[in-house]
Amino acid sequence: MTLDSLTKLNQEIVACRRCPRLVAWREEVARKKRKAYQDWEYWGKPVPGFGDPHARVLVVGLAPGAHGSNRTGRQFTGDGSGNFLFPALYRAGFASQPDAVSREDGLTLRDMYITASGRCAPPGNKPAPEELDNCQPYLEREIELIRPKVIVCLGRIAYERVLKTLDDRPKTMVFAHGALYKLTTDSPNTGHWLLCSYHPSQQNTQTGKLTVKMFDQIWKKAKKLVNA
Repeated sequence: MTLDSLTKLNQEIVACRRCPRLVAWREEVARKKRKAYQDWEYWGKPVPGFGDPHARVLVVGLAPGAHGSNRTGRQFTGDGSGNFLFPALYRAGFASQPDAVSREDGLTLRDMYITASGRCAPPGNKPAPEELDNCQPYLEREIELIRPKVIVCLGRIAYERVLKTLDDRPKTMVFAHGALYKLTTDSPNTGHWLLCSYHPSQQNTQTGKLTVKMFDQIWKKAKKLVNA
């Protein structure tokens, strides 16, 4: 039932055209392409979530990259963020391989489902608040369907979007790398734990704000929480 429901939800996501600015941008990028990817047929549509439908860990990112997920059609696949994320997931045992280059590369996730706050590539990697609001129901429905034990938020925007799904948000919660919060609400829309990480963007990884060691600790913590 969960798989069928997620499949239907993802079909709805892929067909979404709620945000005119994002529709125009994602399709323009898909037409013009980057020189390095001239032979690719860009996805150019909203990018659905993917992974284990019975996952105990839900990962929430920001939005597709113009020449990453907007090209490949799979979250975090084909760009610098994914090149940092998937090796870490592989080391932690959540991913079947460390490389993510296309939807047909054989990558599978174990006990994990990956989604995003925004489903379309935004200009300048900055979705507008109203655009994120349009995507919010999709995130809420994913959480309802998967009912994860741990939600890992990659970046402040993902953290803020997950908090919007809570019926009873603790006032003491603040975003920080490695911050961990027990979700005490009885709402079925939330996981048991909320774990925060800096986003694996090149802006963070190439400046040393997020290191391999720091990132590995996040996934070790997530695995410990689901197995507790």
